[in-house]
Amino acid sequence: MEEMEKLRAARDTLRCCLEVSKELSADLGNAKERLKKTNQRLALLESCISKISKKCSLYNKIKDPLAHTIHLSDSILKMFQLVSGLENTLLSSDPSSGLWDYLDTVKRSGESLRFLTGYCRLAIPWLEQVESLLEEDHDNPVADEGHLGNVKKFLGTLGEVQSMEERFWSKGGSLVSALDKLEGELATLLMGDNNMLDKVHAIVERLAANNRRESCVSVYVEIRSSFARDALQELGLDYLETPLNELESLQSVENMMIDQWGMHLEFAVKYVFEIEHNLCREIFQKHYSEIFVRIVTQSGIQSFFEFAKMVAKGKKEAIKLLKLLEIFAVLEKLRLDFNRLFKGKACRDIQNQTRDLIKRVVNGIYEIFWELPLQVELQQLPSPPPGNCGVPRLAIFVTGFCNLLLEDDYWLTLLQVLEIHQGWAHKEFNENLLTNEIHNIMTALEKNLEAQARAYADPTLSSLFLINANRYLSEYTRDSKLGDIMGDQWITRHEENMEHYIAIYLKESWKKLKDEEDFGDAFERICKIQSGVVLCDKGLRWRICEAVLQAVLPPYIEKYASQVVDIKYTPERVERMIRCLFQPELEEFGATNLTKCTELISKVNSAVANPISSTPTAA
Repeated sequence: MEEMEKLRAARDTLRCCLEVSKELSADLGNAKERLKKTNQRLALLESCISKISKKCSLYNKIKDPLAHTIHLSDSILKMFQLVSGLENTLLSSDPSSGLWDYLDTVKRSGESLRFLTGYCRLAIPWLEQVESLLEEDHDNPVADEGHLGNVKKFLGTLGEVQSMEERFWSKGGSLVSALDKLEGELATLLMGDNNMLDKVHAIVERLAANNRRESCVSVYVEIRSSFARDALQELGLDYLETPLNELESLQSVENMMIDQWGMHLEFAVKYVFEIEHNLCREIFQKHYSEIFVRIVTQSGIQSFFEFAKMVAKGKKEAIKLLKLLEIFAVLEKLRLDFNRLFKGKACRDIQNQTRDLIKRVVNGIYEIFWELPLQVELQQLPSPPPGNCGVPRLAIFVTGFCNLLLEDDYWLTLLQVLEIHQGWAHKEFNENLLTNEIHNIMTALEKNLEAQARAYADPTLSSLFLINANRYLSEYTRDSKLGDIMGDQWITRHEENMEHYIAIYLKESWKKLKDEEDFGDAFERICKIQSGVVLCDKGLRWRICEAVLQAVLPPYIEKYASQVVDIKYTPERVERMIRCLFQPELEEFGATNLTKCTELISKVNSAVANPISSTPTAA
């Protein structure tokens, strides 16, 4: 019974399970339908989510460049409006009516244009990146919604805005025209007074900031060099262009005067170039040297150098020594000014020209000075010798030249020059070298005078020549620089020589009259021979005449006192004729065209004050 109950219970349980299975089977069938419908809805949702995902992915790629572009768009718009307004101002205004406002407008225009162009240069690459992304994902819905077209349109607009800079800087463009106006205003200001320096400096600064420095410098150099050139031409500098063949004549150099060259160069350096240097430095500041050199060069400084070089290049004659000493003295006086004005690499050419000129001058002075004794000794002797027995031009020139050379200005310069030359040669310098050379010059002169005296066939004329020469050397060197160098003993020697030749002259000429049978003929012959003789000063003439009277008149009176009164030469006439000797304009035998004694003395004085223009080729 008990087992049957268990079986019944199992049967009921199975029946119950079967019912549950049936219900579950029905529910599963219903669930299948629901799942099928859900699956269909999920496929649609997947499609929608995929589209949204694509949009989000593309947005993530372009959001940064778009954000940058949008951020710049406001600045681009503001700058565009500002540049357009400034352009109108530039076209309608002029710097002459308001320079400072005009400069400010030019500055703001340039800066604004650079900012605008810079903003465009930043925005265009970002938009090009967006354009590229949109073109790569052309199936993306975003690309199909007109965005790509808008991006392309905006890129074209930015390109046009960026091209404004090219338009502004093209020929006839607003900024080019504005800068041209500033250059014109600069030229106007430079032709005015120096009170406009602040305006000039401001214009130069603005032009330089816009890459117009070279054209600005060209305008400045052209105008300022023209001013400098005109200022120098007012001095009358035509002589600086004298050809070399004309400068070979020292008379020409003498006429033009090196001291005039020195004054003109000093004026050019201290007043013309100094002003240009200061003005140039104030306007261009650190970079002024090259510009200043261009002004100096174009104003004609080379003509000063070339003239001095041609003088140094000419013949090695004594008078040129003084001219070269004057040139060196001028250069030495201006040395500090040259060093200050023409320093730095930009002035290298002028520095080299100056050094070359100094070298030429120093070498020329050295060579001429040491050749002077030889030049004097080798002077060609006159043929025939001077008939008036006067002081030779060579003696006048050499003594006057040496006295002039020994003046402080020349002598101190000569000492300095020769010391420099010895230093270049690494030799010791001694001032005695110069004084010894002066002695050598005078010794050479003495030898030349002795040679001239020997050229006279008549010993009487030879004696008169030596009387003149020794008198001149003793009297016209006494109490002079040359006399100090030669010494009292040298002067005394020439005085004694003069006395010696006076005695010979009287013995060979007048003392022989007392032995002549026909006094009149002998007297006439001697007077005719000596009628053209000129003595170098009145004191010497008086002394010689008195010595002749003492030698002639007493014997004549004694010898002819007892003769008839109608003799041809009375003692009075003899005395009158002797006193007329050595004065060609007074003597009875003509020769009125010979040099007057007073003219000779004048020549002596002028030789000291202004030596003759060249070493004479005939004494």
